[in-house]
Amino acid sequence: MSDPLEHSRQLIDRFLDVVWMERGLSDNTLASYRRDLQALGDWLGQRGVALDAAGSVELQQYLADRHRRKLSPRSTGRALSCLRGFYRHLIRDNLIDEDPTALIDNPRLGRPLPKSLTEYDVERLLAAPDKESPLGQRDKAMLELLYATGLRVSELVTLRLHQLNLRQGVVRIVGKGDKERLVPLGEEAQARVAEFVRQGRAQILGGGQSDVLFPSERRRAMTRQTFWHRLRHWASVAGIDKPLSPHTLRHAFATHLLNHGADLRVVQLLLGHSDLSTTQIYTHVAQAR
Repeated sequence: MSDPLEHSRQLIDRFLDVVWMERGLSDNTLASYRRDLQALGDWLGQRGVALDAAGSVELQQYLADRHRRKLSPRSTGRALSCLRGFYRHLIRDNLIDEDPTALIDNPRLGRPLPKSLTEYDVERLLAAPDKESPLGQRDKAMLELLYATGLRVSELVTLRLHQLNLRQGVVRIVGKGDKERLVPLGEEAQARVAEFVRQGRAQILGGGQSDVLFPSERRRAMTRQTFWHRLRHWASVAGIDKPLSPHTLRHAFATHLLNHGADLRVVQLLLGHSDLSTTQIYTHVAQAR
């Protein structure tokens, strides 16, 4: 056999030519594939092994070496995905008989902890909208409702009037998988939503009709992106420069409830999680605080 390093480079070139012709991959993707394959090829070459001569043991050792060098599980998972495609290509071309990646599991990706605001930050955010303007009333009601209920933003912006029961102080939510749940509003959110329904909502509609609880200026349901811009605007007004996400108040709702001793299963029901493990991630945020 020729020099293992040179032989591996030839295999990489052939593979990239094939995937470029068959799949029309972008230059950036091809460059990423080349880096991942070349990294393994160089590692094997230092041990006198070419890419098509490597077995499962060598690949396991290579992945262990990446772990020792503290490369992220996400980048290792991406590299392993590339290697799987490469070795399937070698099998298809009858260059090897067995796939050395077949028995290798993908690295486990740690779930990032959701970002949450302090209770003081939330108070400042909720106080930011101008209650004298109809849009300010709407935004304040939406923010109060989010923090009081932990709704998903997609659930908030699509709320219809008939889902709201102000007399009983609850809102009926149709969540993921068309699962329904009743969520209590809380006194402050109930008051702000009622105020908006009585005053600001009619002004926004300007005599028009809509069943959307929180209509946009075009009398339609607000998009998630529009709400995201409104959230960032009021955070700026409040002087909050922390990283925010569309679910910032949902995360704060769950974390603050747990900080005050709420039962995990109650929080699970309020959030509409089908799996308790999804809710448990908030316990780590609460403990970290």
